[in-house]
Amino acid sequence: MRVFLLLCLLALGNAKPYQPINIMDYMKNYDVMMADSSDDDDDDADDANDDDDYEDENCPAGCRCLPRVVQCSDQGQISVPEKIPDDTVMLDLQNNDITEIKEDDFKGLHKLWGLFLINNKITKIHPKAFKNLPHLRLLYLSYNLLTEIPENLPPNVVELRFHENKISRIQKDAFKGLKKLHVLELGANPLANSGIELGAFNGLSTLYVGMAEAKLTAVPKDLPSSITQLSLDYNKIAKVEIEDFIRYKNLQWLGLGFNQIKYVENGSLASIPNIREVHLDHNRLRKIPPGLNSLRYLQVIYLHGNKISSVGINDFCPINPSAKKNLYTGISLFANPVKYWEIQPATFRCVSGRRGVQLGNFRK
Repeated sequence: MRVFLLLCLLALGNAKPYQPINIMDYMKNYDVMMADSSDDDDDDADDANDDDDYEDENCPAGCRCLPRVVQCSDQGQISVPEKIPDDTVMLDLQNNDITEIKEDDFKGLHKLWGLFLINNKITKIHPKAFKNLPHLRLLYLSYNLLTEIPENLPPNVVELRFHENKISRIQKDAFKGLKKLHVLELGANPLANSGIELGAFNGLSTLYVGMAEAKLTAVPKDLPSSITQLSLDYNKIAKVEIEDFIRYKNLQWLGLGFNQIKYVENGSLASIPNIREVHLDHNRLRKIPPGLNSLRYLQVIYLHGNKISSVGINDFCPINPSAKKNLYTGISLFANPVKYWEIQPATFRCVSGRRGVQLGNFRK
């Protein structure tokens, strides 16, 4: 499971326009994860020995089948195909015209591990559609027309993606029972702060939450306290306040680029002492955010595309050199009205090398 989780997190980043995914790459990850797993919660290892006996005549109409894999993408399907083999581990239904997921669409698929419903026209999912899918780990529902989080999501899902739907509300206990969920992508939905009900993320120990390209005007305060990565780029956040990150002490990566942030309140960043990377590029900052020099592990800070006109000698580095545990590997300050030739060389004394700082002339 640790190997699988690492593979998921390495692939993270801001969601991009829809591109078909290669399901066989996920099958390779599945095989690696199963080889690394120390638990015996299924018999998939034994199933691998039966691959040579798989018969193509069992394949649903309009689909292409390989051992444990059913590919039905780009076929103009208007519903989930019938008679999907019971031993299916990966089910690919990308880029079709499916509008509804019915109660029995996945009935009998007890070994299903990855379900890819990306880029369909799904507006409705039956509350019992994911019942009896004990091994489902990946559920991709991005690029559909869902208006709310489906009920009764599979209990053992690890990665859940809803990028670019029509979700404007997340109800209380929307993710109830998902104790193993590590990756939650909600970006590019018309989601405002008022649409997130108190308790919406109850019970989660998620590591990554993506809420970029939404309609947020402030940092959400009720996300899982366990998060280590938080993407809030391309929103309408105007300021960062002290209470914004008090709950997120484990945060290591923070994306706040392409917002409308004019200032960062002094002391705001002190709540995230383990932060490694912060994106504050393309905002409206007029000065370096206070408190950067107290972040002992911070290595990358993006500040380009702001309105910063001056840089102080202690803005990035602590006065006591030993207080900095990790040297900076990246500081971006280009596209700001700062006269870089006036910056004191000692300002970057805690940067690992000359290429770690990106400066440049300001152009309107």
